[in-house]
Amino acid sequence: MKKRKAKILVTGSAGFIGSHVYDLLKSQEHEVYGVDDLSGGFMRNVSDKKRFTKLDLRDRDKTAAYIAKLKPDIIFHLAADATEGRSQFTPFSAIDRNIIAYTNLLVPAIKHGLKKMILTSSMSVYGAQQTPFHEDLIPQPEDIYGIAKTAMEQETKIMSKVYGFKYVIVRPHNVYGPRQNLSDPYRNVVGIFINRLLHSKNFYIYGDGKQKRAFSHINDVAPAMIRAAFSSKCEDKILNLGSDNPVTLNKLSRVVLEEFFGSDKIPAKFLPKKFPARLQEVKYAFSSHKVAERLIGTKVKVPLRSGVKDMISWARSLGPQPFVYLVSMDLEHDLSPSTWKAKLI
Repeated sequence: MKKRKAKILVTGSAGFIGSHVYDLLKSQEHEVYGVDDLSGGFMRNVSDKKRFTKLDLRDRDKTAAYIAKLKPDIIFHLAADATEGRSQFTPFSAIDRNIIAYTNLLVPAIKHGLKKMILTSSMSVYGAQQTPFHEDLIPQPEDIYGIAKTAMEQETKIMSKVYGFKYVIVRPHNVYGPRQNLSDPYRNVVGIFINRLLHSKNFYIYGDGKQKRAFSHINDVAPAMIRAAFSSKCEDKILNLGSDNPVTLNKLSRVVLEEFFGSDKIPAKFLPKKFPARLQEVKYAFSSHKVAERLIGTKVKVPLRSGVKDMISWARSLGPQPFVYLVSMDLEHDLSPSTWKAKLI
């Protein structure tokens, strides 16, 4: 008797990382389905519309009905409101689109035979601890989004012990590349920088620009997620995924400008403008990837400069995108970034 192929569900499959994961799984001839509420994703990212369903995971009944019909064996959960800096001002969204949505998905999936959950978490769970962050650190999030992701990780571990499914928790960080949402004024600094330049405007840097991040190209991160998902060595483990090359935002801005203009001679009007540092922003945030290197042999292949060049080429083909602001936030604050309040981006 021919063995039945596993059914795989990718949530957030119209989004940035989710669409790349979906397409890689499809290219490997897995039976894969996708859902997304299109709040941050786009139909242009959906390669297989026959197996795509528009679904808001906050809707418990519709999510339960979908899972009951599909009965996925493996879930790659990438749907999220991934807004660290904004989450202090939109805590309901950070909770509803992360913890609540995930529980709405996980419970019926367990009921209908879930075998493995690939949970996309975040480096934000580490907070402001000593860098590079490693997986043995106890989470100490500094923002509401990080709290939500920490809770989702713990929920996964507990439910796995009780109900017997396997899991892999991945913590990618500062991922950039083609298909990123250029319209988001609250997150994705590489995308914001490039989109501002496409609009023939300079961009902004919060604080002194000495914040350090390790920017990770999607072509390094998405394949590593899939290798981790199908490796028995990674079962019931947490893995950091991304680049080992931290740079300051000042350095990043210089790379973006030089690759955009094709020269180190940048027109003065495009030089970045500095604004006050954002509340609760962790200054130094980058991770160790020794666990992933040991378990699945990850190695970063895309250097920052060539990755930025690749993203600029894609963004130019798409054209300048309008920045889309929220109509209102759950909480307003006098010290919230002026670029948000005045919609300067």
